[in-house]
Amino acid sequence: MRRRLFLVMAAFALFAAPASADQKIKVGISGGDAEIVWAKVKEIAAKDGLDVQVVVFNDYLLPNAALDVGDLDANAFQHKPFLDNQIKTRGYKIVAVGETIVAPIGLYSRTAKSVAEIKEGASIGIPNDPSNGGRALRLLQAEKLIELKDGVGILPTALDVIANPRKLRIREIDAAQLPRSLDDVDAAVINTNYAVPAGLIPGKDSIAVESSVNDPYNNFIAVREKDKDAPWVAKLVRAYQNDTIRQIIKDKLPGQIPAF
Repeated sequence: MRRRLFLVMAAFALFAAPASADQKIKVGISGGDAEIVWAKVKEIAAKDGLDVQVVVFNDYLLPNAALDVGDLDANAFQHKPFLDNQIKTRGYKIVAVGETIVAPIGLYSRTAKSVAEIKEGASIGIPNDPSNGGRALRLLQAEKLIELKDGVGILPTALDVIANPRKLRIREIDAAQLPRSLDDVDAAVINTNYAVPAGLIPGKDSIAVESSVNDPYNNFIAVREKDKDAPWVAKLVRAYQNDTIRQIIKDKLPGQIPAF
C-alpha cells in the first residue's frame, strides 16, 4: 500500500506544473525607445511571477489584430482615439488598463527652420490613419496653418479643412514612412516613436510640437475585455507604473513624458 502511494505521488510530481512557475504573457509594443522601457518592465514583472515576452511591431494595425485573436495577451503602443477608431471599425473588445506615456507629436522640416518659413503651396505629410491624421491636422490648426470646422473633435480629416491660407498640399503617408519622406515633402507631422529612431527629437528638431496640457493622446496598456480583471493584468500594470520606469522614461526617452 505504501509503495503504491509512493508511485502515485511520484507520477503526479512528474506531470504537475511547478507551483512557482512564472505565468507567461505576450505583450506587443512598437519598436524603438519602448524596447528600452519594456526590457526593464520584464525584469520587474519577473519578480512578481510574471514572464513577459515582448513582441515588437513596426506597424500600428497589427498589435490590436494580434491581441484580438489571442496571439498577444496585451499590447502597449496606442492612445485612446486610435483604439476608439479601431473598435468602431473592427469591433474589437479591447480595453485600456493602465496609462504609460504621452509622446507629443511634432512637425519637422528639412528646409523650414520655423513654421513661419513654410511657403505657400508647401507639401505637408501627415499620418494616413484616422486618429493620428486627425492629431496632425489639429497641430497644424494650433500653428494657424489651417482652420478646421467647428465640432470635428479629435478625429478631423482633410475634408474638414475650411481655411488653408498658404494653400498647403496635405499628403497622407503611412506613419512609419514619414521620417524617410521628409526629403520628398516640405514638412511632416511625425509620431515621436518614429521620429526618435530617425534622429529627430521633439522640441529640439521639430519646428512645432503638440501641447502636453490636457493631452487626450496618453498611451496605455491594453488587454481583451474578458481579461481586464485577471490577476496578471494588475501585475503587469504594477511592473510599468513605478518610480523606476518613470525615471527611465525621463532619462532615456526624448520627448516622452510619464502618464502615470
